[in-house]
Amino acid sequence: MKFNYKKSLGQNFLMDKNKIKQIVDAIDVNEKDLIVEIGPGAGAITREIIKKNSDVICFEIDTRLEKKLSEIKSSKINIVYKDFLKINLYDYIDYSKYNKIVFVGNLPYYITTAIINKIIEYNHADEIIIMVQKEVAERFMAKPNSKKYNSLSIFLQYQFDIKKVCDVSKNCFEPIPKVDSIVIKFIKNNKYKVNNEEVFYKLIKDSFRQKRKNLRNNLKTYDLNKIEKILNQINKDLTFRAENLSIEDFILISNDI
Repeated sequence: MKFNYKKSLGQNFLMDKNKIKQIVDAIDVNEKDLIVEIGPGAGAITREIIKKNSDVICFEIDTRLEKKLSEIKSSKINIVYKDFLKINLYDYIDYSKYNKIVFVGNLPYYITTAIINKIIEYNHADEIIIMVQKEVAERFMAKPNSKKYNSLSIFLQYQFDIKKVCDVSKNCFEPIPKVDSIVIKFIKNNKYKVNNEEVFYKLIKDSFRQKRKNLRNNLKTYDLNKIEKILNQINKDLTFRAENLSIEDFILISNDI
């Protein structure tokens, strides 16, 4: 397919059939479920996911791809030519109709976090299977006591179990990007409970405010005596940095401050 790729849209189309198969194999759906594909491009993944026999809705910003995508014939597919970040998902997806809603996409690197935030705000994503820049994926999956572990790692892992589906070399794309990618799968979990999510999220954000500083410096506006007592229960103190605390540690603190 001869196509004038737009750098401004972060267009890098996946061409490797083996990687496409691995992505599609990771999608566990049936006829009572919905797949939401973000940025189908020329339809390489789309052509495979329609074989899953579930409903499919695709959001594609580039109307130049309409002719190519119109070749995909299925009564179960709906392609919307609009910017995913600008639409109201509730206008297009009636979550009450489906047992499961799965989001899939090869995301433009420069808007990866914005797209994930939008999916999470919709609040009805059971699974998310996305391809992102390798370094970004490693931050999403990072564990405590690692340099890549940050507030976003905790926000995402609080809501989802995150696992790697496969590595994807930059040579699998056209045009070839500068970096390698990883496909990751988010599975909604309900294993963590906090008394007040607003307090929990604020605590995490404040704790990581200056990553190289310890909790005593980052949490000056809090009751430090109270936080120190809570930390002592888990053999930690205010000289620790946020990156040394697990999700469970932050939950313990937020539930007691």
